[in-house]
Amino acid sequence: MHEARFWKKGEGDSVHCNLCRFHCHIKDGKRGICGVRENREGTLFTLVYGKSIASNVDPIEKKPLFHLLPGSLSYSIATVGCNFRCLHCQNYQIAQWPHHKSSIPGDPLSPQQVVEKALAAGCRSIAYTYTEPTIFFEYAYDTAVLAREAGLKNVFVTNGYTSTEALETIAPYLDAANVDLKGFTEEFYRHVTGASLQGVLATLKEYRRLGIWIEVTTLIIPNHNDDEEQLRGIADFIAAELDVTTPWHVTAFYPTHKMLDEPPTPVSALETARQIGIDAGLQFVYTGNIPGADGESSLCPSCGETVVGRLGFRLTENNVQNGRCAACGTALAGIWQ
Repeated sequence: MHEARFWKKGEGDSVHCNLCRFHCHIKDGKRGICGVRENREGTLFTLVYGKSIASNVDPIEKKPLFHLLPGSLSYSIATVGCNFRCLHCQNYQIAQWPHHKSSIPGDPLSPQQVVEKALAAGCRSIAYTYTEPTIFFEYAYDTAVLAREAGLKNVFVTNGYTSTEALETIAPYLDAANVDLKGFTEEFYRHVTGASLQGVLATLKEYRRLGIWIEVTTLIIPNHNDDEEQLRGIADFIAAELDVTTPWHVTAFYPTHKMLDEPPTPVSALETARQIGIDAGLQFVYTGNIPGADGESSLCPSCGETVVGRLGFRLTENNVQNGRCAACGTALAGIWQ
């Protein structure tokens, strides 16, 4: 048992959790919407501290993070649980586990062990990913502190629903994040994720304010968020509220979980989304989940030369020198060394 952070006592033995933007009111003996934070006699506990359900060595491009140490490896960890209930969840077996079973599985893996394994594998970062890192915040935070001391970067792959207080707490140790911006209407967010679009937009702006490098991903789902109005809304938001140098990854959907009746995303839909991003002034718009398609490589926004060539998760060339385009010397947004 490990006491949780970001909570306060309510009436009687109830508690208020302030870890994410759902701000759950939890009665004694009950759990929050994430399924992994439980009130026991007026004290909130995290049930997943040090309980790894997945740990792997991944290319950083798989997160996807294209502007953070390209070609490097990232030690990736997760626990069960998520505060969203996405109908198209790609890792639903572990993310949605607590919503269907009371047990909390996982192998013991301490923060110190995570760092040791990352270093032994030659990784340059630790990624808190696969499920939602916010819900295993205490575990991620303690690991991130040790990782920073060991010279490793820390990255979140997140749905973007962390509270301001929690994000400010981990910001000194968090180098980058890939944040899902899944659609651009409240109706889509409520129906598909159970969350609020405005909460995600607010969190994205907090990341920007705190100086954490961010890249945004939108999974293009036919008949749900592939209309040009939503895509233009996302692109314009990134350009106006974040920065035109913020990478936007538009990726292909494949039927899974509770969205088995929708077709896979056609390449043409990704091409349309990418063009919308470019027309909005975004300097880096990438296509994903379809290796070989246009939009995998990074081009210099000044001279148009390839600065990082990619095929799938593999680099084919790297022409970044000290954070600048080797051809023309233009400074490139990101973390390159």
